Amino acid sequence: MERAARGVADEALSYLERPEEAKAVVFCGPGNNGGDGVVCARMLKEAGVAVRVFLVGDRSKMTPDILTNETRLNTCGVVLEDFDVRDEKQKDFTEEADLLIDAIFGIGLHRELSAEVAQAVEWMNHAPGFVIAADIPSGVEANTGRIMGNAVRATATVTFTMAKPGHNVGDGALCTGKLLVKDIGLDPDLMDSLEYPVAMLEESMVREFLPYRPKDGHKGIFGKVFVVGGCRNYIGAPIMASHAAVRSGTGLVFLGVPEDIYSIIAIKCMEEMPVALPDKKGCLAAEATDEILERLEEMQAALIGPGLGKTPGVEQSVQAILKRTHCPIVLDADGINAIADHIDILDSRSAPTILTPHDGEFRNLTGHWPGGDRLGTALAFAKAHNCVLVMKGHRTIVAGPDGRAYLNTTGNDGMAKGGSGDVLGGLIVSLLGQGMEPLEAAAAAVWIHGRAGDWMADRYGCRGMTTTDVLMEGIPAVLKELE
Repeated sequence: MERAARGVADEALSYLERPEEAKAVVFCGPGNNGGDGVVCARMLKEAGVAVRVFLVGDRSKMTPDILTNETRLNTCGVVLEDFDVRDEKQKDFTEEADLLIDAIFGIGLHRELSAEVAQAVEWMNHAPGFVIAADIPSGVEANTGRIMGNAVRATATVTFTMAKPGHNVGDGALCTGKLLVKDIGLDPDLMDSLEYPVAMLEESMVREFLPYRPKDGHKGIFGKVFVVGGCRNYIGAPIMASHAAVRSGTGLVFLGVPEDIYSIIAIKCMEEMPVALPDKKGCLAAEATDEILERLEEMQAALIGPGLGKTPGVEQSVQAILKRTHCPIVLDADGINAIADHIDILDSRSAPTILTPHDGEFRNLTGHWPGGDRLGTALAFAKAHNCVLVMKGHRTIVAGPDGRAYLNTTGNDGMAKGGSGDVLGGLIVSLLGQGMEPLEAAAAAVWIHGRAGDWMADRYGCRGMTTTDVLMEGIPAVLKELE
């Protein structure tokens, strides 16, 4: 508890230029998270900060540790006050405070906040000072990121030993603020002996995931992939996807498009090899199926969907391909929409399938939105349908059929622009075609894509950056960092 509180106090003090002139209010629950808050209050007082501490909850439920630390707090001249929503002096002090410490609930919360706690959360959210949460913002469910009625919106969160899913998924990711992980002295051998089916993606992981590239390698051993997409109304999507596959290390990239737009696409291709496929009114025709299947026999992976459009011919072709090919497939955009009424096609596929829906596509596919527990929903879908699911959005989730999942923390709102998903699809099929396992290929691609977006946001800003910037500048720069 001393170590945990020290981590919170140090972060809190970093926001103050003159601690001796500052005010802080600490909101504590009766459990051990509240104990962290009481110890933190003592440390802030010892640093010269004027501190008040409010107990939010039943005093009779205080744990032995928080009781012990209340006694130590009293020796510093600070009293653990009962929180009273009607006390104007408490509210005024909260509004005047430079720092607010949230230590009401830790990771054990699984119920809606009581009216008293919800009011304390409102006080913190409306106060102008910096808000530092201990372990996880109160009101966020640690395993899912769901908001239990209301939640603290923290400037920063200091968590202990390792990050929790709720810091990085769902609405909880929007409440965490800057996340810092502090070591509080748990046995490292114990931590190393445990298995963690859900992991936060980190640069070191992605570097290990990436396949080895031998110095004497040639294009034949760096993967051969086929991108199938495009229609008269969506010409840019397959170009972006195939460019991304080239940019991320694939040896040979083939791009199959409806014959109606072939001449336009071919002009845009330099490294990619365009293929004209049978079409009907500018969209892929069902008659294209056999030719696609024949080409897939020579491929290590394929991406199906970018810009395909929604027609009966597209649906028939995509469904037939999934039933008949043994090639690993990445389904994106209209490729996902094409199986919305035949999702059972995924269940019996022997070859890997990776789906990359955003929330709207997931709703079209399943009939419902992902909901508050995005992680649980993604894992359940991946297991039920024997696939890897890339649940795109703020803090993308990559879930596998074996119960493992990766949570991504790279990326920014500047990437919320047309073509971004096409670039991600190209990245995934490239890494899959280079021999990576499906879950790791999808996870690495998601992290690289987000990191490339962060790279370009630093250079041009979120408003000014473009998807082309990410594709042409960001991805090569990030891959070079990973070498």
